[in-house]
Amino acid sequence: MELRTTFPLVDEILHSFAAPLGNDLVAYRNHVCRVLNYLRVLAPEANADLGRLQIAAAFHDLGIWTDRTFDYVEPSKRLARDYLASHGLAHFAPEIQAIIDHHHQLTPYRGVFSSSVEPFRRADLVDVSLGAIRFRVSRGFVRVVKTAFPNAGFHRRLLSLTWHQVLRHPLRPLPMVRW
Repeated sequence: MELRTTFPLVDEILHSFAAPLGNDLVAYRNHVCRVLNYLRVLAPEANADLGRLQIAAAFHDLGIWTDRTFDYVEPSKRLARDYLASHGLAHFAPEIQAIIDHHHQLTPYRGVFSSSVEPFRRADLVDVSLGAIRFRVSRGFVRVVKTAFPNAGFHRRLLSLTWHQVLRHPLRPLPMVRW
């Protein structure tokens, strides 16, 4: 699979949230672009539907910054739903909401829209694990993607957010995780 370096829809969406993303704009954008590249390997048919997947990717963690919470799945779904409605794309809402809702599910997703939700879940896990978990993504491709889209502090931010969540809510350290 060839690396894709541009995702115009992602850039358009994320730049509209530049203020809440602040200094994390590049870090989050690069995470989103890494996920999309891994997704293209895990689900080659996704290339035909990359528009709606760019929307899902752009919004999947965005609630962290817009709502200043580590319990961000519902805020991220709301942001995506609002975007879709305002752009005449509400018909994509059920699938994109399923992607966002289950992207941190610990077990394989087998429900409605599994052909997009499960590869997205895996692609996000490839990136969150820094490539330690790869599914069918080669080490070489992970290296190429990480070089093209540097971490820029994304994982450091995740560790900081996790630590703060543990201190504030020790019984609910990872509220975004689903079974």
